Amino acid sequence: MTLLSLEQELRSNSYPGRGIIIGRTPDKTRAVAAYFIMGRSQNSRNRIFVKDGDGIRTQAYDPSRLEDPSLIIYAPVRVLGNKTIVTNGDQTDTIYEGMDHQMTFEQSLRSRTFEPDAPNYTPRISGILHVEAGSYNYAMSILKSDQGDPSSCRRHTFAYENPQAGRGHFLHTYMQDGDPLPSFEGEPKPVAIPDDMDAFADLLWENLNEDNKVSLFVRFIHIADGTWETKIINKNQ
Repeated sequence: MTLLSLEQELRSNSYPGRGIIIGRTPDKTRAVAAYFIMGRSQNSRNRIFVKDGDGIRTQAYDPSRLEDPSLIIYAPVRVLGNKTIVTNGDQTDTIYEGMDHQMTFEQSLRSRTFEPDAPNYTPRISGILHVEAGSYNYAMSILKSDQGDPSSCRRHTFAYENPQAGRGHFLHTYMQDGDPLPSFEGEPKPVAIPDDMDAFADLLWENLNEDNKVSLFVRFIHIADGTWETKIINKNQ
């Protein structure tokens, strides 16, 4: 399958919303995860990523301007043993708790649906990276309304065993800007993954829409031993 250009995908879409990218470096040695958030409202734009243990959480940049925290304050990244969980909402905790009780990634999400933000019904997108004893696999999930019908939820899980070198997949919440916002359609998009973490982070940040981008998280995990490097970029500094 032809790899898409992340630069073009981001540059051509002023509002993909929130996005997850998971893959593997060309040298095969590192697993890659990236997560970005965007915002159109003052409340959504008033956020930063901060480190929280082995993961991150969102935080109000200016607490005095924080309005409804219910859908914007959460832990996008948590680590459970050799598993790294990345999501666009508080389902990070649902996955963490479910897998901690021997449930699978997919089973853990059965209790959740899309976000209750009518009329958008924003999809819940999630990913999990499993690095153990030199092996690596990952999975991605999207929970979305069926054509905007809040009574019907579509559940799609995509699993990638022994991911190919230099390749990854990109899943985001919205196809484009709009009112209401149109939900993502199809499978996660196949994209190229580079070897250099800083260059990858710069590519993502520089091509996200300047007005709407808020924060970016990138992590490269060494498959041999599970150690990692992380980079966080916040528009609000």
